Amino acid sequence: MASGNDQFSISGPTYLTWIDWTNAHHRRSIAASLVKGVYMLEGDRQDRRRGPECLAPPWWEFFQFKYVAPLIETDQCIFGAIFEYKPWDYSYHYNIHGSPRYVIAFRGTLLKLGSLARDIQLDIDIIRNGLDRTARSAVAINTVRDTVAMAGISKVWLTGHSQGASIAMLAGKTMAKSGVFLESFLFNPPYVSTPIERIGDETLKHGIRFAGTIIKAGLAFANSKNDRNKDSSSGNGNRDPFAAMSGWIPCLFVNPGDPICSEYIGYFEHRRKLESFGFAAKSIARKTSQTSIGNLVLNAVGAQGVESSEPLHLLPSAYLTVNLSPSQDFKQAHGLCQWWRPDLNLKCDVYKYN
Repeated sequence: MASGNDQFSISGPTYLTWIDWTNAHHRRSIAASLVKGVYMLEGDRQDRRRGPECLAPPWWEFFQFKYVAPLIETDQCIFGAIFEYKPWDYSYHYNIHGSPRYVIAFRGTLLKLGSLARDIQLDIDIIRNGLDRTARSAVAINTVRDTVAMAGISKVWLTGHSQGASIAMLAGKTMAKSGVFLESFLFNPPYVSTPIERIGDETLKHGIRFAGTIIKAGLAFANSKNDRNKDSSSGNGNRDPFAAMSGWIPCLFVNPGDPICSEYIGYFEHRRKLESFGFAAKSIARKTSQTSIGNLVLNAVGAQGVESSEPLHLLPSAYLTVNLSPSQDFKQAHGLCQWWRPDLNLKCDVYKYN
C-alpha cells in the first residue's frame, strides 16, 4: 500500500493554486514535484498500478504538465522522464513569463526491490567517480542534447534529487562545456567527501579545510609538470574546462543535516574566504577547488581509470540554497518533500567562478 507521502493530495504543494514563474519558491516547488513524479512513475510500474490507481500523474498534472516519455535502461527501470508544459487554462496562472517548455527530471535511489540493485550500483559509481561511464548517464545526456536541439536552450530545464541530481549535474556540465547553459534545479546533490560541515567546532572545521587545501596545493604542484606535458602534446595548453563551465550556475538545494550534500556549504564558503586573502590565495583557491585529494594522488602516481577522471561533484559556480529549518533526522534532511514546504527558513547565496 502506498504511503501518504506518495499521494499528491496529502503531501504535495496543493497550496500552489496559482503560479508565478518568476517566483523562486514556485519554480523550486514545481521542479521538486516533477522529480517526485518520476519516483512515482517507477513505483507505479513496480507495483503494477494502472489507470486511476496510478499515483504519479497528479505530481505533474496539477501544474499543467504533460508526461512525454520515460528515460529507461535495458531493465525497463524508469530513472527519469521528460515533461512538457502544456497549460490549458491560462486563468490558473498569474505569470507564465519564464516558464520552461520541457523539464527533464531524474529520481534518486528508490528503496524497492525492482530497482534497488541497479540504483545501489549507480551510487557506487558516483562514489568512484565513474557515473559518466554508465549506460544511464549516456541515455540522460543524449536525451538532454536531443531536447535542447529541438526546443532551444532557454526552454529546457534539468532537475533531479540525490542520485538523480548527480545525473542532472553530469548532463548540465557536459552541455556547459560546449557553451550550453541550462536552467537546473539540483536537490540534495551528493558531495563525495567526508562531511566536514557536520563538525560543530568552527575552528576545527576551518582548520581541517585549510589543511586539505595545503595538501591539495602541494599535490597540484607535483602534478603540474605532467599536466603541462599532456596539454602541450594535445594542443590544449590554454584550455581550462572548469572555467569554461563557469557561466553555468545551477541551483543547488542542500540541508546542513544531510551528510550526503552538506559539504557543498563548506566547499563554496571556503573558496570564497581564500579568494578574499589576495591574488596568491585566489590562485590556490581556483586550482584546489577543481579537484579532490583522491584524484590528485591518483594522478601523481600515474593511475588510470574511472577514479582518476574529473570529479563530478565539483562546480565552478552555483546558486546555493541552504535549508536552515530544523530537521529531526537524516530521512527528513535528505528528503525531497522539504523543498516544496511554504514555511522554510532558507539562506541563499550565489557563488561565481571568476
